[in-house]
Amino acid sequence: MSSIAFIGLGVMGSPMAVHLANAGHDVTGYNITPHKYGPLKEAGGGSADSIAEAVSGAEIVCVMVPDSPDVRDVLTGDNGVFANAKPNALIIDFSSIRPDVTIELAEEAAAKGFRLLDAPVSGGEAGAKNAALSIMVGGSAEDFAAAAEVFDHVGKTVVHVGPSGAGQTVKAANQLIVAANIQALSEAVVFVESYGVDVEAALEVLGGGLAGSAVLNQKRSNMLNRSFDPGFRIDLHHKDLGIVTAAAREAGVVVPVGSLLAQLMAAARAQGDGGLDHSALLRGVERLSGRSTT
Repeated sequence: MSSIAFIGLGVMGSPMAVHLANAGHDVTGYNITPHKYGPLKEAGGGSADSIAEAVSGAEIVCVMVPDSPDVRDVLTGDNGVFANAKPNALIIDFSSIRPDVTIELAEEAAAKGFRLLDAPVSGGEAGAKNAALSIMVGGSAEDFAAAAEVFDHVGKTVVHVGPSGAGQTVKAANQLIVAANIQALSEAVVFVESYGVDVEAALEVLGGGLAGSAVLNQKRSNMLNRSFDPGFRIDLHHKDLGIVTAAAREAGVVVPVGSLLAQLMAAARAQGDGGLDHSALLRGVERLSGRSTT
């Protein structure tokens, strides 16, 4: 069993840290808002008053924070990981950030004697709670193998996809596909409703055919009940689609659907839906169709 620091105990990070503590690891968590420590402490983990305290002596440091600047602050700040972790510590960044930032941070980590993996996840809150996340990992094969004791307890599908930055690139592609699925499902729901069709029955039969998807399975109840408590917020998916469009431009490839989705996600935020689950893209379709968004 390893000594693990877990930085970021939000919707995703908290259940992941709990799984590691339940597996017998010595887990110390740090979160910018201290009221998040309850579940980890109930599982036998501990809390720290700072990143520096959390990572002191830790063999493995896990990070799960919202965006590229947050990861940079956690790793490179005066009280951050690079300045306070033990030499040769393995750092696993589960956050979804820009691939170029990941590459820069991996190079800096290596220069300071650390090992960094980018390991963004897919599966949302349900995947985190059920230890069923899909994890796409960038970094060296040796470091990937060393991280197995963590990945085995938080993920179901864990794949080493290439060198540093590759995990973030695959995650960006994942977010493009997920957003496209949610938008198509939203349009389908409003479409069948407009003809008076039993939507629950419609989604049941659609889910059994080629139109079926993990998105349909996981988000159908949100759309049927118009309940959009966040499993993954529109604000975060908006950030991810910004990564997609920027990275695509740098690579010289076109993502016309991705660009449209980025605009639809931005419109949802402008209408005050940023804090809702990304299945609330349905509300945007309703607005465009002149229908209620209650």
